[in-house]
Amino acid sequence: MSIELLDRKSLLDGGSASAAPGQSVSEGLYGRIGSLETRLARNEREIDAAQAVRYRVFVEEMKAQVAPEAARLQRDIDSWDAVCDHLLVVDRAIEGDPEDQIVGTYRLLRHDVAMVHGGFYSDSEFAISELVSRHPEKRFMELGRSCVLPAYRTKRTVELLWQGCWAYALQHRADAMFGCGSFPGVHPEEHALALSFLHHNTGVRGEWTVSAKPELYREMDLMPVEAINARKALSAMPPLIKGYLRLGAMVGNGAVVDHAFNTTDVLIVLPIASISGRYVNYYGADAGRFSS
Repeated sequence: MSIELLDRKSLLDGGSASAAPGQSVSEGLYGRIGSLETRLARNEREIDAAQAVRYRVFVEEMKAQVAPEAARLQRDIDSWDAVCDHLLVVDRAIEGDPEDQIVGTYRLLRHDVAMVHGGFYSDSEFAISELVSRHPEKRFMELGRSCVLPAYRTKRTVELLWQGCWAYALQHRADAMFGCGSFPGVHPEEHALALSFLHHNTGVRGEWTVSAKPELYREMDLMPVEAINARKALSAMPPLIKGYLRLGAMVGNGAVVDHAFNTTDVLIVLPIASISGRYVNYYGADAGRFSS
């Protein structure tokens, strides 16, 4: 599951952000636009609040299936939460405690942590361990469980989430990011145009080749290349996947149907060296633009 359900606008266009006065990237605050800030969760209460936001989006809105205990608590929670960092977008204009101000979240898992806790979450669907083993000199970073409350699915929120991921990647010297991008529903054929476009135009190659696990593999090559209208395919694409493509991302071989989350997942692979210079310049090559 997923790096979807964010803005209906571009991940990357417009807006501006700045760090709060007297705070820096090293303190976990990555940026601010108006009353919105992005930073890491600072305590268990904030992680619990992020899980509540995820429950509202994934279960109540998307009809994902969760364990009975998670349903009782009204939290989307799993064992990975204890080892991941939790990126937040908070709205300081909301009255209440900091955990009441959380409107969006992203779960981040860096390489060194994953290696001592059984690997990466996405390895349950895609052959991540094979990809990582081919690059012993590189540091990977996984993005997941991204969601934003409906009223905050705006350009500003998405921009702050991306800025947070970028600053975090620089902090931890990541060489590549990856994560599952989701199409709604469990019938890949309903997304034949978009999936076929991804297969023919953005597929992983060379050293970055990675595929869905054989027992889960669903074909993405559902239409011949000559039948694909690129404009219509991009229009049918979930907005965040389009955003990652603009950055320079590739898409793994094969899709996976996630029945629990009611999605069809593809793997997004984004080597840091492949990120478009336009966006590196915009957000800052060292994230210094967003520090005090």
